[in-house]
Amino acid sequence: MKKLRRKVYMVAGYNTISMGSGRKEFHPKKERPGLEDYIKEAGQGTLKMIGGAKNVDECVIGNFMASRFNRQANLAAFFPFIDEGLRYKPAIRVEGACGTGGLALMSGIKSILAETAEVVLAVGFEVQNTVKAIYCADFLAPAGWAAMRKDGHAYFFPGQFSERAGAYFEKFGRETTRKAFARWYRNAIENARLCPTAQEYHNTTKDLEAAAMVEPNAKAFLENLTALDCSKVSDGASAIAIMSEEGLKRCGIPVSEAVEVVGYGQVEEDITKPPPDRTALTTMKQAVSNALEFAGITIAEVATAEIHDCFTVAGIMAVEALGLAEQGKGPEFVLEGNTARDGKFPINTTGGLIGWGHPTGGTGVHMAVTLWEQLTGKAGASQVNIPEDRPYGLMANMGGDDKTLVAIVFKA
Repeated sequence: MKKLRRKVYMVAGYNTISMGSGRKEFHPKKERPGLEDYIKEAGQGTLKMIGGAKNVDECVIGNFMASRFNRQANLAAFFPFIDEGLRYKPAIRVEGACGTGGLALMSGIKSILAETAEVVLAVGFEVQNTVKAIYCADFLAPAGWAAMRKDGHAYFFPGQFSERAGAYFEKFGRETTRKAFARWYRNAIENARLCPTAQEYHNTTKDLEAAAMVEPNAKAFLENLTALDCSKVSDGASAIAIMSEEGLKRCGIPVSEAVEVVGYGQVEEDITKPPPDRTALTTMKQAVSNALEFAGITIAEVATAEIHDCFTVAGIMAVEALGLAEQGKGPEFVLEGNTARDGKFPINTTGGLIGWGHPTGGTGVHMAVTLWEQLTGKAGASQVNIPEDRPYGLMANMGGDDKTLVAIVFKA
């Protein structure tokens, strides 16, 4: 167990709607909010809970690919647009593909530890429904090694994880694993239906598992996964405040309203190399191990987790990377109901990437917002039981194909 040189807290989380196909308000041919609208809504939502911009010392914004999706860069300069009170305050933009949000959180944590700030406003966002899905897949491909792009699937990352699913089928069996994928999808949608900001909030499919058990069609999409195994194209933003004890006092927020950061693991793997084991998320496993060791706890002491289920197969492998099940036993763990909201280890309680949505640069911040809500009893209809003897929440945010990983342990 390590000890931080000063206490670090997160508080005042805010999510916009995760917009895209599945939402009743969404229509691909109708004008929709721009990135500036999402940034402002999320940022102002958090500022209102912490007493305004005057209380903020520094800002950090996480985004993966606005330069292509929205033809916009220099994103840190949007903070004064959120509120004039942020004018002339230090701000940076960070990027780490789908792990960008986690890096934004880590940047804020390190500013608090370095004592350059007592209050940091962290925002993560992506607006991706500006192009058709096939072009979106191409824009997201640089999350992996560019030299592999020409030999990859047209839908590059779905293709990468379809290959992982195929390897998992071959090593551990197809039938039970596919049933676990379908259960993962069902859990995601059932949880999303309880969260008004979730992209799948309006999903009315009656038999979710049956829908998810339709056989993959390689000629139409992928060899080993269907569209329901994939997170959707999403527009959205999330924000949260990262504070010291002095910051909480400045904002008039009691410790009981915040969650404490008690451990983290931030690791990188070589983007130019293929996974050492296509059936395992080895980098996520290392990041989670580091975070738990840092916090001085085991996974058995964690009450709930937010994990990076960009695809159902990633969800199953993440269960194993967290140490909840042995490698190859993740499907059984899920099928036994353990990861459902009423199970012994609820995962992705607002739907995760498949149910809530995956606005790439905002996903890690959304994870932190969800855990803040759960651990402080603010999750509304999405609330799960947090036992007194398990007051911890864990997030694992992944960038690329298990390359950039941020795991953080929070305590109520």
